[in-house]
Amino acid sequence: MDLKEIQNLIKFVANSGVAEVKLEMDDVKITIRTTLETNVTEATYVQQLPAQAALPQAVVPQVTAPTVVNVTPEAPAANDSKYITIKSPIIGTFYRKPSPDKPVFTEVGSTIAKGDVLCVIEAMKLFNEIESEVSGKIVKILVDDMSPVEFDQPLFLVDPS
Repeated sequence: MDLKEIQNLIKFVANSGVAEVKLEMDDVKITIRTTLETNVTEATYVQQLPAQAALPQAVVPQVTAPTVVNVTPEAPAANDSKYITIKSPIIGTFYRKPSPDKPVFTEVGSTIAKGDVLCVIEAMKLFNEIESEVSGKIVKILVDDMSPVEFDQPLFLVDPS
């Protein structure tokens, strides 16, 4: 990134009304802060990273290995189209049991009815029971017990037939 591009970026940020912009590229970090009231640039920092910072890029080929692993699950995805996916309605920690000394709510192969509790998701020290919205048979449990889950993350595959 040359000086002209940096100046254009500063002008763009000042005119856009944004309070702060951080831009990180291979060997350059730029932070631009403006005041919203006067649209005057308060501070601009341009930092060149040392050449040693390029060494972590040698680790990047390890990232390509999981990509190859992801090719295998894509083939069964066509078979999963006939199944209904039950997704997490909240962010939290997934539990298959109501408590450590109790049995699991459901197993693969179990028949479930609408309204049956499938799991519990703990969010902010509250345990939320996740109930089935469909009837059918559990084909696959997609999350490990005591794992963090995201909103809308698939939890179960159900065969509605």
